[in-house]
Amino acid sequence: QVQLVESGGGLVQAGGSLRLSCAASGSIFSINYMGWYRQAPGKQRELVAATTRDGNVDYADSVKGRFTVSRDNAKNTVYLEMNSLKFEDTGVYYCNAHGRTRERPLYEFVIWGQGTQVTVSS
Repeated sequence: QVQLVESGGGLVQAGGSLRLSCAASGSIFSINYMGWYRQAPGKQRELVAATTRDGNVDYADSVKGRFTVSRDNAKNTVYLEMNSLKFEDTGVYYCNAHGRTRERPLYEFVIWGQGTQVTVSS
């Protein structure tokens, strides 16, 4: 079994910063893709930022220049540095990972974390 545990959410004023972390644990063989998604009330879940094991990154247009995604492959951990936060960044942030376990290295799993709330006050 592989699990994702997120941390770092909270309440912050507009213009402030937060750093989210997501650590994968379990019988991991490799993790290729790790990403952050968010879901605002009444809206669909959307991609915020993602990174692959070889360093490729992708950002939603709305966060480019403000958010930075990074990862520590040795720790199977992905981070999201969020600066210049806006009210519209409010939502539940979910970590997502695609990888393989030691028991089933030919099968790619896709898992989600439980989510962490980010609230930006205007």
